[in-house]
Amino acid sequence: MRKTELIKLFVNGEEHSLAVPVQRTLLEALRYDLGLIGSKQGCDKGDCGACTVLARPRQGSGRGEPILSCITLAADAQDLAVTTIEGLAGPQGLDVVQRAFVDCGALQCGFCQPGMMLSARALLDNCPKPSLPQIKEALSGNLCRCTGYSQIYQAVQVAAGMRKPSARAPVQAERAAPSDSVAHPVKEIVP
Repeated sequence: MRKTELIKLFVNGEEHSLAVPVQRTLLEALRYDLGLIGSKQGCDKGDCGACTVLARPRQGSGRGEPILSCITLAADAQDLAVTTIEGLAGPQGLDVVQRAFVDCGALQCGFCQPGMMLSARALLDNCPKPSLPQIKEALSGNLCRCTGYSQIYQAVQVAAGMRKPSARAPVQAERAAPSDSVAHPVKEIVP
């Protein structure tokens, strides 16, 4: 029989009381108990960064530091204020980081983007004008298989007000023909 415990989580400015299994991770609580599916379940061992959320002491200020929700127990997050990608935008619209990712075409499949954006937000909160090596270091725990990172780094620089988006069209507008895409079969060439 699985043991459950009653916990309180403070997520995106709201307190939630949950009865969860003792071994429930913060990621599982966010996704399955609270319905916040922006944090992605990738590797389940803290390697890919897709599950990144921001956390700070509940009585602290700022948005917080990146943590890997797939290796953090939900019960261990009770004294933290957690921000997920769903809580990043404000009443006036998208956060500047979210807007920069869109403007720079740094969104491909979208799987890594929530964690990437939250790591970028934490960097900019701590270092408003980061150097490229600082950006690379801050995002080094977030893996992306689609973009090659250049548009992501550019998006962080744009969000920091250090450059304008390139004149190049966003990646979404440059899709390959359907026969060349992952979602459609590709004719195999046999020598």
